[in-house]
Amino acid sequence: MADDNKDGQELSEDEKLAAEWEAAMDESGDEGSEESPDDEPAQATKKAGDDSGESTASNVRAAPMEEFEEGDLATPGGGTPPDLDVILDIPVSISMEVGNTQIPIRNLLQLNQGSVIELDRLAGEPLDVLVNGTLIAHGEVVMVNEKFGIRLTDVISPGERIKRLQK
Repeated sequence: MADDNKDGQELSEDEKLAAEWEAAMDESGDEGSEESPDDEPAQATKKAGDDSGESTASNVRAAPMEEFEEGDLATPGGGTPPDLDVILDIPVSISMEVGNTQIPIRNLLQLNQGSVIELDRLAGEPLDVLVNGTLIAHGEVVMVNEKFGIRLTDVISPGERIKRLQK
């Protein structure tokens, strides 16, 4: 009896599931002895339980695949393109990056008021415009009503922006 308990503990998840299906099938009885395509998955599961984990080539079949046309990918259901108005009011974070650098933690801990950190950009180079951390444009700093602004000088195409934001 201890051996039966040990064997029960060593059953894989698939074997346990197959045993549960077999028990459920036995409880429901043989309602309709005709084989129908809808019963094939249950029969395959029952057969897998009977095989004790061994699978045969007869249990494996290719799933039917639906053919898609090129236009179906861009427009689900082949109808009109997706409505982008749904996402147009979602707020995003825009930031401008002057430059960056890497320094050891030792130097980071020694920084204090008046310290100067050298960046990887030259003075006068365009800034990076980032949306949610993804580069979408370059621009130059301007003053707008006593505040900083940025004039875009090079903008990535809308298609490329969407591709970059999806990453």
